[in-house]
Amino acid sequence: MDEIGVGPDARRPSIGGDDVDLGGIDFTTPEHRADPHPTYHAMRAADPVLASTREERTHLVTGFAACEAILRDTRWSSDPSHRPEPDPADDVRTAVSLGDSNVLLFIDPPDHTRIRKLMTKAFTPRAVERLRPKVQALVDDLLDPIEQRGTTELVSELGYIVPVTVICEMLGVPVTDRDRFGPWSSDASRLLDGELDEETTNRGLLGAMQIITYLGDLIDARRRQPTDDLLSALVHATEDGVGLSEEELRVNTLLLFVAGHETTMNLIGNGMYALLRNRSQLERLRDDPALIGSAVEELLRYDGPAHVTARIAVTDVEVGGHRFAEGDQVLAILAAANRDPMRFGDPDRLDIGRDDGAHLSFSHGIHYCLGAALARLEGQVVINSLVQRFAGMEIVTEPVEYRDHFVLRGLKELVISV
Repeated sequence: MDEIGVGPDARRPSIGGDDVDLGGIDFTTPEHRADPHPTYHAMRAADPVLASTREERTHLVTGFAACEAILRDTRWSSDPSHRPEPDPADDVRTAVSLGDSNVLLFIDPPDHTRIRKLMTKAFTPRAVERLRPKVQALVDDLLDPIEQRGTTELVSELGYIVPVTVICEMLGVPVTDRDRFGPWSSDASRLLDGELDEETTNRGLLGAMQIITYLGDLIDARRRQPTDDLLSALVHATEDGVGLSEEELRVNTLLLFVAGHETTMNLIGNGMYALLRNRSQLERLRDDPALIGSAVEELLRYDGPAHVTARIAVTDVEVGGHRFAEGDQVLAILAAANRDPMRFGDPDRLDIGRDDGAHLSFSHGIHYCLGAALARLEGQVVINSLVQRFAGMEIVTEPVEYRDHFVLRGLKELVISV
């Protein structure tokens, strides 16, 4: 549920600074999706901040220190209107036909502060922790038929079902409708990727509008007759007498719904794949279930569900000795920062006991993931339940494939025997 967004140059930047030429790096190839880290290590070794073509004024940031500094600095904005020549086609607010509505991903204070404050109450660590027994019961029910069958496609049968069921129940969406949202959400989330072909863009727009239309009917119903759910709370919430406008409510409910399960689905799929490929760590967790907290943090660092986020300089600014002009854009490659050897010892090694949760998978600063506590809880419950219950888990089919996303990183499927 990270607040993520990238600009129009995100998918295929051509890197060529004055002192280094890494050629045209295509981030969309199956080889890069399978293992991007050799490329990221090479980029970081050349320079943690690499400039693309001067005309595009876009920079790729792979170093942890630089990424963290940019994400926590309010002189960097996620609002695409700060680009010198913003293209409305690349602004998701416009793309989903909601005019100038305030999408939490793409706005700055004071509107960001106002909207986030209205939305955050349901996602505090204390509020989320109260959901643990319900999430555990849901997971146990899902594991029973898997045990009987002996196999499961983990991404769809657990990675999707658990978080989408939880966010449906939180928002007051009938759980019986949960299967309708998978294709819509997957298509809509591609709009975050920036440069897309026409077919993918149109599918994304259609998916977003189908969700908005569905949720819009529920919003109208909750306005007439409130119930005890998050959607009713958002409809009627005010801060200093000001609530969410109709457009703000619809588009940010869409954001909550999509982000509420897309990223957690990737956490569960990527995390279990990492453990199954690192058996010593899987056995370590089985022997010591109390490690699940640090294990999930390490899995988030090692192969997190959010790959990249973008910021635009709102004034001239210097980061790590690099000067940026107002309007310059950076792509903070979170996956690369999370494997920076200047920040994490032996970064390519999975270590579920690593006592360092300072990864950037949930971003940083004012756009820190609204649903971080919920994602952590769901990941902990699903992963620990699988590890403790099924001693003989094995991957059935390799190599695995990653979804055709750039901003989000997740497996298409992960078939395992239990």
